Amino acid sequence: METPLTPLDFARRARRLYADREAVVDGALRLTYGEFFARCDRWSKALQGLGVAQGDRVAYIAPNTHAQLEGFYAVPQIGAILVPINYRLTADDFAYIIGHSGAMVVCVHDDYLALVESIRERVPGVRHFVALEGALEGASAGWIDYEATLAAAGTDFAPATIGEGDLITINYTSGTTARPKGVMTTHRNAYMNSVGTMIHVHLTPADRYLWTLPMFHVNGWTFVWTITAVGGTHICLRKIDPVPVYRLIAEERVSILCAAPTVLIGLANGPTEARRAVPRGVRVLTAGAPTAAATIERVEGELGWEITHVYGLTETAPLILVCEPRLEHAEQPGGERARLKARQGVELITSGELRVVDEGDNEVPRDGQTVGEIVVRGNVVMAGYYDDPDATATAFRGGWFHTGDAAVVHPDGYAEIRDRLKDVIISGGENISSVEVEGVLLRHPAVQEAAVVGLPDDRWGESPHAFIIRQPGVAEVTEEELRRFTRDNLAHFKVPQRFHFVEELPKTATGKIQKFVLRGGQSGIARQ
Repeated sequence: METPLTPLDFARRARRLYADREAVVDGALRLTYGEFFARCDRWSKALQGLGVAQGDRVAYIAPNTHAQLEGFYAVPQIGAILVPINYRLTADDFAYIIGHSGAMVVCVHDDYLALVESIRERVPGVRHFVALEGALEGASAGWIDYEATLAAAGTDFAPATIGEGDLITINYTSGTTARPKGVMTTHRNAYMNSVGTMIHVHLTPADRYLWTLPMFHVNGWTFVWTITAVGGTHICLRKIDPVPVYRLIAEERVSILCAAPTVLIGLANGPTEARRAVPRGVRVLTAGAPTAAATIERVEGELGWEITHVYGLTETAPLILVCEPRLEHAEQPGGERARLKARQGVELITSGELRVVDEGDNEVPRDGQTVGEIVVRGNVVMAGYYDDPDATATAFRGGWFHTGDAAVVHPDGYAEIRDRLKDVIISGGENISSVEVEGVLLRHPAVQEAAVVGLPDDRWGESPHAFIIRQPGVAEVTEEELRRFTRDNLAHFKVPQRFHFVEELPKTATGKIQKFVLRGGQSGIARQ
């Protein structure tokens, strides 16, 4: 009597119970669940007609649209594997991820057609390119019109037999090393994390979810499936801007959204008059970087929204901690309550086991002071990194997944992140590899040495800062010149906020740069 655990079972149930309920709002388009799933079925049929079989990969480069959401059902229900790609990356990044994943079909929103067009010859394994909104002007021959194809397709696709250990997605990290890694998420991973989210967030059919979080971000933190599971409504949003967000919240009766700290800060600082008109009582899940207590206090106090801090990684599908509210938290004054809410929290019921350990693999004391690494094991941990057995073995050493995040545990058992063991920078919810940025800077003829670290930023949580030693005998380079150079070679969110020209960098006896000194501002470095 056992059946595989898969989020596709949420779709089966929603088809039967919620066919006439509003499923998706995307601008002027409104779809019931019956209409939404008919579109999914048509795309499944079309994909099979294009030769997509079980285990094949289908990549998407798109903002939060109904077509992107349809991919999370149409692709896996035929046993294929979805590869949602961060649309903020560069053409080179697109080429690498598409090639590494082995995607045979690439579905692209109009805003990114030109970038993908520029790399078509570099991804010879792709058999079909699909334009999701049909604007094919300027594109070369061979692009498939998504909407026209849907209109011509039937709904009688051949469903696959799914095993819960089968992959549902490959989600690429933003790159804690020079190249992003492909995280293999199984149907079981996605199902268990979705159920955990529903338990802790208390979703109901009355919920109307605003897509302020990119769907490519670890499958929208599973909300691509959890909202469907409860028969709620997906309110699509293609671009974040405070005033349209306020308007949608009011007009569409939004009850819940997810947001990185940078989005929260933007919403808290929108135009005063527009902000005053925003309905109160919206529930917000925030993660991506530790959210400042001051931000939580302001959002809850001024907007009247209820914030819950969560924590996870791409490798954990993603949520493994939730700052679960307790009755005693509500009794605290605003500032102290915000400080408690800024912690990452306790294990989700379905996520598995989490420990914070020292270098000897011993759990740190619950004193809120002793720092250790977060390690986890359980139902939501990835199957491994795609086509990267060495990185997988390193991550799973000792039978636990090592997150690379350093944290303390408070006496009440709530964990709080204090730093990252690696030098990854989390800016506005995006991971930025310092090594990657340094590598680009070192390509400039006027740069002799470079070190990149994350420093606090009121808007982004933290932002990359570059410390530069100029190349002797070369014409002096300016900050603006380096900014242009990095913008030409990196995704724009990876460009350093500031370039500090220094005479030396703090180093260990073996020549390694001491980045913690740069972050702490304790180096006594001569800055110009």
